Amino acid sequence: MNTALTSFFEAHRVLLAPMAGVSDTAFRTLCREKGADLTYTEMVSAKGLSYANEKTRRLLELAEGEQTVAVQLFGHEPEVMAQQAVWIEREMGSSLAYLDINMGCPARKIVSKGDGSKLMETPELAREIIERVVDSVSVPVTCKFRRGYALGEESAVSFAMMAQAAGASAVAVHGRYAMQYYSGSADWDVIAKVKDAVSIPVIGNGDVRCGDDAVALMERTGCDAVMIARAAEGNPWIFADVKAALAKSERPAAPDFRERLDTARRHAALLERRGEKNIVRMRKHAMWYLAGLPHASVARKQLNSCSSLADFDRVFDELRRAIEGEDKQHV
Repeated sequence: MNTALTSFFEAHRVLLAPMAGVSDTAFRTLCREKGADLTYTEMVSAKGLSYANEKTRRLLELAEGEQTVAVQLFGHEPEVMAQQAVWIEREMGSSLAYLDINMGCPARKIVSKGDGSKLMETPELAREIIERVVDSVSVPVTCKFRRGYALGEESAVSFAMMAQAAGASAVAVHGRYAMQYYSGSADWDVIAKVKDAVSIPVIGNGDVRCGDDAVALMERTGCDAVMIARAAEGNPWIFADVKAALAKSERPAAPDFRERLDTARRHAALLERRGEKNIVRMRKHAMWYLAGLPHASVARKQLNSCSSLADFDRVFDELRRAIEGEDKQHV
């Protein structure tokens, strides 16, 4: 029985999922501060690393104060995956919590190359990749995948058993088929089936939008940890809510508009500090932070042309004054 991560997930139950273009150092900083026990890097291309691509290598940077992080690697060539896993372990040392192999991403540009969830259709190749990576590094290796690739072809249980046999120390299961992308609902029962079928830790993923969802997912499936993805976009406070719900302690109040705008402003500053035009990423993050706020529609139009920290600060200031002015009229 592979127990490499069993005790780890007893202390790290609430995880921020790896999200391309989202889970960079700025976003991870905010999520950790709000209670995420562990965060993942954005997906890292093994092929990109093999070319010594600096943009790809930057994805492995730690955020300020970040002690450990999980790295998610993707690719379909066993030799390249193993070689770059060795490089990552050597470069990151003790800051690498574990290596995760992406076998669940449904994006067309990923699956068209045979990467991500497409590997669920070639389990023998997937097994070879896991085995090669496990044999090449000393850190634990995990694997993230979906309910199945094509609609109606549920293969998560057999895939999980294969991953365990290949040496994976844990698996993360998203309860949708790859071809569903993010539509419909995640099926938590398949996560429960995987948990019953393997002896390694199982991370549940899909449709956790609040603390109550996290409690329900763990109770229904018996999973060892909860992975949160899209629900954290513009809402790092979800981690504090989930932590409190799991601990059966008093739940924190939802952030008011001032806290949301202040956090968005800080997020923009963190991105600006990263350089290389990372500030432009704030456009989508700002849209998420502003969702549901009064006067947000006017602000959203302005956000599309923001290209500097000063631009974003100006939009946030104007929105704050508009909301405060409205509040005064109702006093």
